[in-house]
Amino acid sequence: MSEGVQTSPAFTPRVFSGIQPSGGLTLGNYLGAMKRFVEMQGVGYETIYCMVDMHAITVWQDPDALRRQTRELAAGYIASGIDPDKSILFNQSQVAEHAQLAWIFNCVARMGWMKRMTQWKDKAGKNQENASLGLFAYPALMAADILVYHATHVPVGEDQKQHLELTRDIATKFNHDFKTDFFPITEPVIEGAATRVMSLRDGSKKMSKSDPSDASRINMTDDADAIAQKIRKAKTDPDGLPSEAKGLEDRPEARNLVNIYAALADQSVESVLSEMGGKQFSEFKPLLSELAVEKLSPISSEMARLMQSPDEIDAILAKGAGRAREIAAPILKKTYEIVGMVG
Repeated sequence: MSEGVQTSPAFTPRVFSGIQPSGGLTLGNYLGAMKRFVEMQGVGYETIYCMVDMHAITVWQDPDALRRQTRELAAGYIASGIDPDKSILFNQSQVAEHAQLAWIFNCVARMGWMKRMTQWKDKAGKNQENASLGLFAYPALMAADILVYHATHVPVGEDQKQHLELTRDIATKFNHDFKTDFFPITEPVIEGAATRVMSLRDGSKKMSKSDPSDASRINMTDDADAIAQKIRKAKTDPDGLPSEAKGLEDRPEARNLVNIYAALADQSVESVLSEMGGKQFSEFKPLLSELAVEKLSPISSEMARLMQSPDEIDAILAKGAGRAREIAAPILKKTYEIVGMVG
């Protein structure tokens, strides 16, 4: 590498995002992530989607469960509409460049940056001395996941926005330290009516697979009857639907159900309320149930079919990993050159 400031590369518009294969895909995963991933296919971006199994093992995982959950997540991606020919789909551990770039970023990131991460504080809690080093360094690996592809855009939930800001900080510091414009300053994509889907039993809490009540969530493996029953029993308040979004303030359960309807129907909240304003939940819930079954039942059926064919899933992931390495390997090689590594 010649010394001095390098010319800025032309970054290909490229999307990267990933989900941990920790089991139990929910409607929140679908509306907050997968549906948006599908919408970004073939609209001017290269799209790369990943099962981030290396992130999953920052806390202990049963090996057999991790394998099953990785395949289930891949099945969820495909059943939701991710086309492995249009997008690159793979699991993180098959592409070693993620871990290799993460080490360099471990040496760029500062301890103080990591200690400020909200998720570190939340997950490690008061037991930080017993938390894994991987959990602490998680954001540097996330930065490597993104930047090893020179991804320019990342669809991300609000809970991961701080980590993406750290990715930008790492890219900025690397570029500054080595007098280069090699890594892009990745942009977050946070949008949509239901990027944060809440519990069906408590509108103040995020829908989660870890909630002890199965009635609090719609699982992507639920059949039509289960979906309909959970929506019918979802917590609401006694008032009817307002005709404007302002009328949903301080009504978390009502707002959640309207957000879900809007996201499933590809409408704005304002559009839904202009049609539904004045209806009681006894009228609205059957409409939401019908819509949810229409949109989600085909996904759960296709997931079930794919899970009966693990070899088909594995072949798709292996092919995707090969395509991912074709992008990642030259970026890592150039990174090594910039840092001064020989070979």
